[in-house]
Amino acid sequence: ARVIVLSTDKAVYPINAMGISKAMAEKIAVSKARSSINQKSTIICCTRYGNVMGSRGSVIPLFIDQILNKKEITVTDPNMTRFLMSLEDSVNLVLHAFQKSSQGDIFIQKSPAARLEDLVLALKEIFNSSCKIKTIGTRHGEKLYETLISREEMARCHETKYYYTVKTDQRDLNYSQYFHKGELSITNQNDYTSHNTRLLNVGEIKKLLLRFDFLKKALNA
Repeated sequence: ARVIVLSTDKAVYPINAMGISKAMAEKIAVSKARSSINQKSTIICCTRYGNVMGSRGSVIPLFIDQILNKKEITVTDPNMTRFLMSLEDSVNLVLHAFQKSSQGDIFIQKSPAARLEDLVLALKEIFNSSCKIKTIGTRHGEKLYETLISREEMARCHETKYYYTVKTDQRDLNYSQYFHKGELSITNQNDYTSHNTRLLNVGEIKKLLLRFDFLKKALNA
């Protein structure tokens, strides 16, 4: 049997209540998994998602609604980046976790990302829209980019073609050895973010968006 905790990029460096609650859920799950690591018991693992395109509360449906109603398109920061993940991708991530998980694993899908301005320009081209883009400023609790894996976690990541797996931290509570001797494996790592993953250009974003039924329905509305 397996228990999979569905988490979010907001659990990495949390800055609001949702992020902190997701981070705590991950910590509880991994702690329980670690205490069961040498036992034949239910496997507990986590998945982390970035932005799921077209999901409730995501920005793409808002942009489409503004375009269809010939309103200004409101962008908080044109240089913000977000991972682009489909609903199918998110389901496949859970299936991958079911098939490949060990105790305490955290699974992350490798995904491309886009700047908000490029996302809006792609939508404007798709809908042949002349709506103006209005920058309204960063909202409370909103990050410039999404972070799916911290640099500390990257140091113990297992990488495949499509996924990262953050393995359980097996260190004991004798922290003195880590105080007197550092870890170059961490020093040489970077966070995995929507700023340093592959950024799609406007043409690539258009091609990706046109695959989705929710956008086809909007075009035919």
